[in-house]
Amino acid sequence: MSDWEMVVGLEVHVQLKTQSKMFCGCPTQYGGAPNTNVCPTCLGLPGSLPVPNHQAIVLATRAALALGCTIHETSIFARKNYFYPDLPKGYQISQFDRPLATDGGVAIESPERGPMTVSIGRLHVEEDAGKSLHDRLPGRTAIDLNRAGTPLAEIVTGPDMRSPGEAREYLRTLKQLLLYCEISDCNMEEGSLRVDANVSVRKPGETALRTKAEVKNMNSFANVERALQAESERQIAIYEAGGQVQQVTLLFNAADGTTRPLRSKEDSHDYRYFPDPDLPPLVLEQVWIAARRSELPELPAAKKARFSTEFGLPAYHAVTLSAERGLADYFEAVVAAGADAKATADFILETAIGGWNATGAFTVAADRCAALLALVKAGTVSKQGAKQIWPVLETGSEAPSAVAERLGLVQVRDAGALAGWVDEVIAAHPDEVARFRGGEAKLTGFFVGQVMKKSQGKADAKAIQPLLMAKLSG
Repeated sequence: MSDWEMVVGLEVHVQLKTQSKMFCGCPTQYGGAPNTNVCPTCLGLPGSLPVPNHQAIVLATRAALALGCTIHETSIFARKNYFYPDLPKGYQISQFDRPLATDGGVAIESPERGPMTVSIGRLHVEEDAGKSLHDRLPGRTAIDLNRAGTPLAEIVTGPDMRSPGEAREYLRTLKQLLLYCEISDCNMEEGSLRVDANVSVRKPGETALRTKAEVKNMNSFANVERALQAESERQIAIYEAGGQVQQVTLLFNAADGTTRPLRSKEDSHDYRYFPDPDLPPLVLEQVWIAARRSELPELPAAKKARFSTEFGLPAYHAVTLSAERGLADYFEAVVAAGADAKATADFILETAIGGWNATGAFTVAADRCAALLALVKAGTVSKQGAKQIWPVLETGSEAPSAVAERLGLVQVRDAGALAGWVDEVIAAHPDEVARFRGGEAKLTGFFVGQVMKKSQGKADAKAIQPLLMAKLSG
């Protein structure tokens, strides 16, 4: 591969998070019985007229702004004409020469080249087609039109990526942005995020692009990487054998990791685009666009930088806590409730993260988490004790202090009680005492552990060590 350079551009189809379809009121819910979420508009029946979904336009505009695109005040819905069984109208309503937005970019960290920006050529709005099902009826293809008319934003990059790793990092960053801005649920298994890849290869140093092929049918980011590698190797083999790559559309077979031709790749003129006569131009006023911009949350990169500067978090903590909006919001809520930022970050990433990973939510209110961390800071409860208290807080409504009392996790700080445990441990381990007094300072940890064991974990570990030192040195 070192003698060749991969060139990749991606087209990502994102299902917008609306309750109804792009041009009618049918629901977009996943998993309904085939052909039940349909109406005359979905089915392309004569006399039915499309009406644009306002919320879909809001979400698509929000996405374009998050990607740094220029929003065009006027864009045009066009008919993309082609004939396929799951397209009952014989055309798809999309946008062509006048899309909603153009000229954006996504900053990523390339595994090979470091910081870089993947350009966004365009973002346009369109409706989805239905779905062909090849495994329902033996020897036949069934058609489910429930998805027909589902609102999509198509996000098209420039040919900027040079490796499968860069493509994956772009997709990861794009998905993070879309989730942060609540534009889509990005569920690839349900078809909410679909990726097509345009792939070509060339010799290093060449500036002209060679013939590209489009790869479809990739249902995970890992399979995108595999497909790009397989297709680049296929094209390299053709060139090295003296052949020419043909412009084709291919399917990726995840089972054997190969690509196979589906059809010759169409050009835009094959679709006979023209403005949809049933839909007027989409006109967005600048004040409306500004309102959409004001709705954007703080984006992940900005949040990560602020967590480092405002809270002094190490890089790992800042990256991990800012990765998901709900996680970041919970961290800030706990800090706002009075907890130390570093202690909060440590506790969330070491203990509380389990519930978040399992359910995508925190069941313990931020102020209760802050109250638990206050007990640790005051020395009332040890860090280990806090880990034992947390699961109880997740399933009940007791105050952290009450749980600590009930479970016997309140640390004993009474000097008399601590001294008694220390004396018992010293008396029980004369050999270790002699070794310590002979210079084996590393035995300090042993004695602390024995006192904690003797106290059944109730002793304040911070208060034990000075007492031990005084007794052992006497």
